[in-house]
Amino acid sequence: MHKRQHSPEFKLEVVRQVASGEKRPAQVCREHGLAESVLSRWRKGYQERGEAAFRSQTPATSEAARIAELEQFCGQLALENAVLKKTLQALRSRSDMR
Repeated sequence: MHKRQHSPEFKLEVVRQVASGEKRPAQVCREHGLAESVLSRWRKGYQERGEAAFRSQTPATSEAARIAELEQFCGQLALENAVLKKTLQALRSRSDMR
């Protein structure tokens, strides 16, 4: 199943329609093909944090997260590389003994 991503503006508009009484939650879900649980989560976030609930991460935060992810991946590759080198050395030493 493909996970859809909605813009912060879309989420805010949908939540405002329900909050103002303009539309009922079930109507909004039908019109936009949303699960009720998704709308419920958006409404809860809006009640707790207002419009800030739909602001995307700041670029610095997302960049830092991406850097951390890449550093972790680099460490994993270094570890795998070391294991492969040891295995290759062991195989070479076995073939030299024959």
